Formats: sequence, C-alpha cells, structure tokens
Amino acid sequence: MDQNSLKQLVADAALKYVPEGEIIGVGTGSTANFFIDGLAGMRDRIKGAVASSEASAARLLAHGIPLFDLNDVESLPVYVDGADEVDAGFAMIKGGGAALTREKIVAAVARKFVCIADGSKKVAVLGKFPLPVEVIPLARAQVSRALAALGGRPVWREGVLTDNGNIILDVHDLAIAEPVRLEAEINQIVGVVTNGLFARRPADILLLGTAGGVLTFERN
Repeated sequence: MDQNSLKQLVADAALKYVPEGEIIGVGTGSTANFFIDGLAGMRDRIKGAVASSEASAARLLAHGIPLFDLNDVESLPVYVDGADEVDAGFAMIKGGGAALTREKIVAAVARKFVCIADGSKKVAVLGKFPLPVEVIPLARAQVSRALAALGGRPVWREGVLTDNGNIILDVHDLAIAEPVRLEAEINQIVGVVTNGLFARRPADILLLGTAGGVLTFERN
C-alpha cells in the first residue's frame, strides 16, 4: 500500500469525528487535502469550516464548503490536520507546508485535535524532520544565530513566504527529547512568530495509517 493510500485511509477514518451541524477546523497539507475531499461528501451536514491556510481555504471553497473567519467563531469541536512527525506523547512537528502559525492558532481554539498521518510519521524522538520556525524577515540572521546556539542548524527555506508574509527557517540536527521546553524556548527568541513544535497543545487523537489498517490512539 503506497503512502497516498495510507493517507486516504486515515482521512476517511477522521470523518467519523466530524459532528453534524458544526463548524470544524481544517488543516493544511497532503493528508489534510484527502480529508477535505472526503468532507465534501458531507458538506450538507456541517455548518462550515475554518481553514488554517489560503490553500486549504481554496480547496474547501472549491467543494462548496462554507468558510468562516476564526475571529467569528468562539470555539471549534474538532480540528483535523496531519503531522510531519509525532511522538508517543502526541507532540508533533508540523510546518512542512509553511502553515504552522495558522495551524497552531486554529488548533488552540479546538476542543479536540485529531492528527491524521501515515505510519512513517510516528517516531521515538522528534527532530529527524527539520523543525520549521516562522520568522519576521528582518530577524532572519539574528534568529539563525540564536537557533544555532541551541544546537540546531537553521536553513532558510528560500523562495517561500508564509500566508502571513514571513519566512521559514528549517532547523536540522535536533533530537527533541523535551518538546514542551524547546517549543517555549524557541518562541521566546525575538523575531520568531512561532515554531512547528505542537507540544504544549498536542494531538488528542492520533490516527495512523498502516498496511494493516488504521490504528487509533487516544491521549489520556
């Protein structure tokens, strides 16, 4: 079973967590795209969605799913999104698609975070996937030096601007044993908007696509 088939499996499995008549949060990326396409089949049974990126917003609209601004929504029953890596404590690295800031904001409003991923994304220790950090352009060099002082090797993702008009530094060579601590530490660097560690607000439910089917894990 190829990777896209695994993504399709978990995207379909996530649909059962979508409550009828509600506004839901929708993530960004290839796995989230499968979920959006599946959501189109039940668009008449939901009120609409809040998107975590312009790309996801466009895909939702193309399926006729009403969009809501997060500022007009008090809370979301569920947020469904993928991950670039996820550990046993449900902490994640996200931001391969450069939407980490908006993803983190929407996730913070959701009562339940459902992470959908293929089995290769489950790791013992976060950090093999470079950690994305969204940075104010003026602060690129200064933030790079600060990230290097933390033991990482920051690389500017040239040619990429976030939906917020900022740049991405991808931090290589990290072994993240304490994701909650590192998330807070990086966010304290002046010029950082946020980083792709989702540890203070981890997933509540993890759906992993494997050759044997979908494995479901719930955080205690």
